[in-house]
Amino acid sequence: MKTKISKRLSLTWVSLLCISCFFLGAMFNSRFRGSDSGSQLMLHRRDQEVNVVTEEYAHEKKKSQEKDVIQEVLKTHKAIESLDKSVSMLQKQLSVRQSHQQIVDVARTNTSTEGSQRKKVFMVIGINTAFSSRQRRDSLRDSWMPQGEKLEKLEKEKGIVVKFMIGHSAIPHSIVDKEIDSEDAQYKDFFRLDHVEGYYNLSAKTKTFFSSAVATWDAEFYVKIDDDVHVNLGMLASTLALHRHKPRVYIGCMKSGPVLTKKTAKYREPEFWKFGEEGNKYFRHATGQIYAISKDLATYISNNQPILHKYANEDVTLGSWFLGLEVEHIDDRNFCCGTPPVCEMRAEVGDVCVASFDWKCSGVCKSVDRMWLVHAVCGEGDQAVWDANL
Repeated sequence: MKTKISKRLSLTWVSLLCISCFFLGAMFNSRFRGSDSGSQLMLHRRDQEVNVVTEEYAHEKKKSQEKDVIQEVLKTHKAIESLDKSVSMLQKQLSVRQSHQQIVDVARTNTSTEGSQRKKVFMVIGINTAFSSRQRRDSLRDSWMPQGEKLEKLEKEKGIVVKFMIGHSAIPHSIVDKEIDSEDAQYKDFFRLDHVEGYYNLSAKTKTFFSSAVATWDAEFYVKIDDDVHVNLGMLASTLALHRHKPRVYIGCMKSGPVLTKKTAKYREPEFWKFGEEGNKYFRHATGQIYAISKDLATYISNNQPILHKYANEDVTLGSWFLGLEVEHIDDRNFCCGTPPVCEMRAEVGDVCVASFDWKCSGVCKSVDRMWLVHAVCGEGDQAVWDANL
């Protein structure tokens, strides 16, 4: 009996023990799972915090890098500004030095010229001529232009220099150059220029003449004449003497001809577009057969010859150089009288012309054959230039 009861008790305890173990296991398992979830949650939160910190670090790093880049850009900009200022300063210094050097060069040139005894005269006349114009030159020598001792005396006593101006050929020491050398040795009435001869180089030749003449003679006036124009030297000198106290004068027969645009025109202006619409006229300028300029203007040409622009026509070119300057333009019609009978009638009443030529020929027509006639009829007389009050 006791044995049966003890067996029942044993089974009951065993059952209770099993149930207890089951609940304990369940509780343990539940706690274990809860602990594992909490760990995972903590890990997740830590990962989020790490990510936030990492992103903030990356953002701060990016901002720092951008700031560094901006600072570098600002530094570069300041360096460029500093460099620009340095370059500007150097340019100014260079400009000042160049200006100073130009002044020094001019002073040295003047000193050198004075050292070589630059002759002081009243006027220098340059007669434009060409290699092929020997007969024209002879026609002037046989009429109004003094020769030999009279030419030298005219320079010494009256301060009037008269020279044929001519350059050289494109080929050094050519036959034409040697012919001029021979002619000069005979007459001693040439002024040789460092210039290559050519009809379309006349503007450059004129510039070279004034520059070279200023470097050779200290004159009050410089005159350019064509070799087919008749001139009364005494009347020319007396007329210029009336203006000797004016600083900047430009004397001649002032005109304003049309700007020619057709390619077939003899005096076509390639840069016609600079003068406005088609059909316009040039500004006022002295006709190219003869004109005179004062010392200051000739010196201006000499000092600025590298930057003076040349147009197709020489007389237009000269007039353009004086635009914008304080220059007195003197329109003297005595510088462009006609040939006989025009100048003859004026001479008969004592109104002697400075120069005579035919407009239709831009000089004395058939000057080689007619120059002596014009001189005989319209000339002032050989004594007039010696009696001129200068």
